[in-house]
Amino acid sequence: DSTFFLTEAYKLVKEKEYSLSNVDVVIALEKPKLSDYIERMREKIVSILQVEMEQVSIKATTTERLGFVGREEGIAAFATVTVVKRS
Repeated sequence: DSTFFLTEAYKLVKEKEYSLSNVDVVIALEKPKLSDYIERMREKIVSILQVEMEQVSIKATTTERLGFVGREEGIAAFATVTVVKRS
């Protein structure tokens, strides 16, 4: 369950006295189309990280049939999180 990893990672961030500024996620896949799921995914992340919806962005893209993703052998996900030291 990926929510376990996210919860544990967020605990580490809080322990080091940082707060989250924003979260940007890109998911690369050919199928299925994620448009029906993105809002629910954002809501789940918002609830775990205790941030506002505006701070979480999720986008889906394809690799134009290139590589293992393009051959539909798997998917790839990239997440960038900006953290700020609490004063």
